[in-house]
Amino acid sequence: MNKGIDSYIKEQFHIEDVDIRTYSPLTLAYIGDGIFDLVIRSVVVARGNTRAGQLHGRTSHIVKAHTQAQMIEALLPFLTEEETEIYRRGRNAKSPTMAKNATVADYRKATGFEALMGWLYLRDEFERLVELVKMGAEQLKLRL
Repeated sequence: MNKGIDSYIKEQFHIEDVDIRTYSPLTLAYIGDGIFDLVIRSVVVARGNTRAGQLHGRTSHIVKAHTQAQMIEALLPFLTEEETEIYRRGRNAKSPTMAKNATVADYRKATGFEALMGWLYLRDEFERLVELVKMGAEQLKLRL
């Protein structure tokens, strides 16, 4: 069985496993934000080598809170009960910060989406994570 990225990193840096159920939703969202960004950047770069500014432009409209909020709304019918609960915990978490260009509702939904991405990543469920991102992009007809 292949190890997930998170497991491999922990092994290489000699970090013991932690029960991710003890992580706060904002901690899950923190890592989920980075992982979602990495997935989108990977797809954008794989589509063709171009100037960094163009790559950033293609990526930034997808990873912003408004698009993440739309994506999770489209994905909700396809989530398992457990995934839905992780999303809700993230959405309902009280964040000390706010996105500059997002409504409160979009920001909360995006935080829930990122928490779900982080939770899947930390569980080494990268296939499911990518499946959801792909499904969400298709539902929104995003050009990645």
